[in-house]
Amino acid sequence: MFRRDERMIQIKTEAEIAVMRAAGLVVGRTLDTVRAAVAPGVTTAELDAIAEDSIRQAGAVPSFKGYHGFPASICASVNDEIVHGIPGPKILREGDIVSIDCGAIVDGYHGDAAVTVAVGSASDELLELIRVCEDAMWEGLAAVRAGGRLSDIGHAIETSITSRGAYGIVRDYTGHGIGTEMHQEPNVPNFGRPGRGIRLQKGLALAVEPMVNQGSRHTRLLDDGWTVVTADGKRSAHFEHTVAVTDDGPWVLTALDGGAARLAERAAGSAALA
Repeated sequence: MFRRDERMIQIKTEAEIAVMRAAGLVVGRTLDTVRAAVAPGVTTAELDAIAEDSIRQAGAVPSFKGYHGFPASICASVNDEIVHGIPGPKILREGDIVSIDCGAIVDGYHGDAAVTVAVGSASDELLELIRVCEDAMWEGLAAVRAGGRLSDIGHAIETSITSRGAYGIVRDYTGHGIGTEMHQEPNVPNFGRPGRGIRLQKGLALAVEPMVNQGSRHTRLLDDGWTVVTADGKRSAHFEHTVAVTDDGPWVLTALDGGAARLAERAAGSAALA
């Protein structure tokens, strides 16, 4: 570990990153399974049961269940719910969107990722919201490079989103460091000027997670103490991956291919524009 501004930031060995990769694969496969189960008429509690079974069948432990009293293995946030929605009897309807956030622990190390999925046939506007958020996440992940600065990530995310339209970029909640705890220093904002903050170094692991609203960026916490919703009632999308800084660039630990396809696609697009 190293200390900066009295905060402890955990730097992992290659062996520890390998364990995090194992946790990340559990999360990635679980999210694929849950995504496939999303359909009109399904409840968020049913999605949670599918996720917990997938995690435990893999020999892992759900990160979320019991975390500060959270009662479930996933967060399921529907429509105007941004993050931390509690699974329950809520029935998914045609045209909804649902964010599924999932974490798993393997040998004491966490993986954490999220996807937003359309329920049945969603409007073009909502499908674009989902694309904007996911694309921004990948821009942020591509900025995770040894020698770079922490704020390069948020700058890449913000630039991607603002280039696509007048969306609200949530500021009240951020990405984070991750390792032997699910939430560690440093926080990873989804906005900002480049070239600031800590220097990224090999062995640092981060959860990069933009949250993008159709309307304003402002949020409201519901009385359950967990669910965060948009202040204006408009829809929101959320994507997340856990990524490690390596000498060869970002290794997306919760992507089944390590992020290879999307990062290569992005690099090819950037080269074509050059």
